[in-house]
Order: sequence, then structure tokens, then C-alpha cells
Amino acid sequence: MRLEINGLVKAFDGKTAVLDYVNFNDDVDTLALIGRSGCGKSTLLRILGGLIPASGGTVCLDGEPVSEDERHRKKIGFVFQQGGLFSHLSALDNITLPLVKVHGFSKSKAQERAFELLDRFGLAGEAGKKPSQLSGGQKQRIAIARAVAPKPRMLLLDEPTSALDPEYTTEVLDMIRELKDEKLSFIIATHEMGFALHACEKMVFLYDGKIAEYGESREVFANPKTSELKEFLSKILEWKV
Repeated sequence: MRLEINGLVKAFDGKTAVLDYVNFNDDVDTLALIGRSGCGKSTLLRILGGLIPASGGTVCLDGEPVSEDERHRKKIGFVFQQGGLFSHLSALDNITLPLVKVHGFSKSKAQERAFELLDRFGLAGEAGKKPSQLSGGQKQRIAIARAVAPKPRMLLLDEPTSALDPEYTTEVLDMIRELKDEKLSFIIATHEMGFALHACEKMVFLYDGKIAEYGESREVFANPKTSELKEFLSKILEWKV
């Protein structure tokens, strides 16, 4: 999918820009957004998903302008840091409800699709459980199943493992990698450098609201060009085995 960003600016309440004149133009299959907290990763994903408007500039996916229009949002799957599941609904209903209400599925087709995904990702036994009865990893995997159920053009993931224990983090990342193997394009904001390196073809390093570095993931890791990325990697990898 072609992603074109020209002069993108986002400032909240007229304050300092979170995104400060961002430019990007390339084909995206699997892209990792990395950078310290507050650098603009989540904001960029929300603009791409049509969840919030830009303050300036333009964003296009395959030549179509990104907007808050429902037609755009229906083409994009979005997974939040905490999953965003409806607490009063079962895992099954969390997947089927958007399919029926937003995407026009019949109830029977929505349930068929939901059970297909739950079974595929080892969650069939959790179909009747509410989020409070699920582990953190299970909740995130169901959130991902919900996001991919309507077969979106692209999946956006905002640090989906940020609140998870290592065991559950692995479950979620394995699921995302499986989706990659099926050629689903995605952009993920993550602090999991191993996943960014091995599962994402390309990588963007955001620093103070700007793209400081961009390129093939292995090249960016092996040969960081800016002092900012060198410092970031040294700190985040310091205690890694």
C-alpha cells in the first residue's frame, strides 16, 4: 500500500506540535514506528486511521486522502494499547457487533467469521467470556481478531503489548507475525525491538515529532545514522539479553 504524507502537522489546543511537518512517500507492507514515549507514534497512527484530524498537511493511502469519514475508517483495522474491548460483551460479541453494525454483515455471517478467527487463533474456548475473565494476552488477541475480521486494507497497532507480561507479549506478537505471513499490511508502534527488527520490513524512527530516520529495519538497526537513534537504541537495548 502506498503511503504519502506531505507536511503533516498535529498540535493539540494550539500548543507545541506533536507532529511537526512530517513527510513520507513509499510503499508500506510491514512498518514499525519506534521512538521514545511522546515522540508522536500514537498520534500518527490515529491520523492514519481517521480517528483524529491533522492540523495541517495531507495524508493519502493508495492515492485516496485519509479523513475522519466512516468510509475510510471501515477500510482500516485499529488495535489500541489496552485493546478497547467492550467490557459488557463477550469475546464473541466484541467481534460480531462491529461486523453487523458497521460493516453490514448478517448476524449469521458475522458469527461464522468470528468463530473462524477465534478457532484459528486458539481462542474458541474463550468465546463466551467477558474481558474481565480474560488474560491480558487473550484480550489483545481478541482485539486483533476484531480488527481483522472485516478484512481491512491495513492494520494499525498502537503498542499492543505495552501492558503485557513477557509470556503474553509473545502470544500477541506471534499472532501479528502470522498475519504478516498472510500478506496483511500493518503499521505498528512498538517498543519491542526484536519484533521491529525481525517481523517488520521497514522502520521509522520518530524524534520530537519528526522522522529522524527511515529505511530497511536491518539496515537501520545495524547502521543508525543519527546520534538520537544511536542513543535511543543503546538505552532500550542496554538490559536486553
